[in-house]
Amino acid sequence: MRAFVLQSRKPRRRILFAGCISRSTLRPPACLAQVGTGAGLCALRTSSRAQLPLRFMKKGFYTIIAAQFISSLADNALLIAAIALLSVIRSAAWVTPLLQIFFTVSYVLLAPFVGAFADALQKRHVMFISNALKASGCMMMIAGVHPIIAYGVVGFGAAAYSPAKYGILTELLPAEKLVKANAWLESATVLSTIVGTMVGGALISTFADRFVAHAHLPLIRSSADLAMFAVMLTYAIAAAINIFIPDTGARYPNRLSEPTKLVSDFYHCFNVLWADKLAQIALWVTTLMWGGAVTLQLLVLKWANVNLGLSLSKAAVMQGVTGLGIAVGAAAAAALIPLRRSLSVLPVGILTGAVAIAMAFYNKNLFPAGAGLHIGSYVAPVYIVLAYPLMILLGGLSGFFIVPMNAILQHRGATLLSAGHSIAVQNFNQNLAVLLMLGAYALLLTAKMPAQWIIVVFGVFITFMMWLAKRRSAANERTSNMHALLEE
Repeated sequence: MRAFVLQSRKPRRRILFAGCISRSTLRPPACLAQVGTGAGLCALRTSSRAQLPLRFMKKGFYTIIAAQFISSLADNALLIAAIALLSVIRSAAWVTPLLQIFFTVSYVLLAPFVGAFADALQKRHVMFISNALKASGCMMMIAGVHPIIAYGVVGFGAAAYSPAKYGILTELLPAEKLVKANAWLESATVLSTIVGTMVGGALISTFADRFVAHAHLPLIRSSADLAMFAVMLTYAIAAAINIFIPDTGARYPNRLSEPTKLVSDFYHCFNVLWADKLAQIALWVTTLMWGGAVTLQLLVLKWANVNLGLSLSKAAVMQGVTGLGIAVGAAAAAALIPLRRSLSVLPVGILTGAVAIAMAFYNKNLFPAGAGLHIGSYVAPVYIVLAYPLMILLGGLSGFFIVPMNAILQHRGATLLSAGHSIAVQNFNQNLAVLLMLGAYALLLTAKMPAQWIIVVFGVFITFMMWLAKRRSAANERTSNMHALLEE
């Protein structure tokens, strides 16, 4: 059993958190979990700032939400701007997946360390540094550094930002407010994904090209440069907002001086989750779905261009609509699927892969030329109008599937380990899947495989792996009481 000590400056106020034995056992908050699972006791000293009135804490919470929304908005606009920059410098098609590969590699390589880094400093300072790094990556692209290298700098900042934004919530808010706080955070992230993608598309539109041609701005040679400059300013705004987050008073031991211990602890947590009959299923399918979703993010842009004849700017809007479907599906799952029935959504994962395969064959040639929806003098082509519900359906199925699976993984992770270590292992697996799938996508592009058949390959792979996961879950149920594990 691992133990954590929460100690205040007032005498005789020590609370022992026994590590994760059953549902009734007290568990350390996520911020403590990120310190590590080494032997011995970890002391958290809270200053009088940590006892701030709830009203002030709420003010700090909304500041965090604002910073997260703006930073996430910039993340999504940045991808569109970076792809546009690759187009300006006439990069080969297979280079586009390398953007996300260089962005994601930091999440994988730094997985054992980012939690300790987030605890070594005040988390508001970590968030400031992370957004400043992201802004620096944008400046590098504007200055002429290859987008792949600069995007890697942005990924380094993003990897450090992730544990800080979640950990600070447990420091700032009482436990009874955390569910609502996470709902706010995730809602802000989903909304920023939709808005950021559409803003990125607008910044590289033909209107933006005409503006750049007449404005003669220094260092701004194209709409892609203009978009990158706007994203850089957005990151700077997010960093400035981080300054106004109040000091929570939480202080942790600096474990960055023990890198081998951090790696050893991470390896132990990795094995524990994959060995558990219930956690392995949730980890399997969330890893698969996350890798597929990030790859599909690029594939939708390619599909919209090839099958629907849309420019990158308009294809970005199509991608944003998928985010709307995810939000709807996630909300439906939260309302309809209790934790004890979470495994019942496994067939939805299979259906999601099947819809992706069907999407590959959807194109404008299925409809008569000129067919469309007439709105005054404007005609919306019918193949565009009907593509939006298809994207919403795909996103909706993904959201409906992923929420219960995440709930299982968080529950079992907190029971077996701690919330922080479970999330670290989950992030490692998911981003490793992203690297592998994006690498496969780059290879298929290099082999000149048409976008339609690349989608089919990924759709078949996801469908088959989801089917295997369902079979494995059924086999596990024959040897273990899965429902009892859910109720621990």
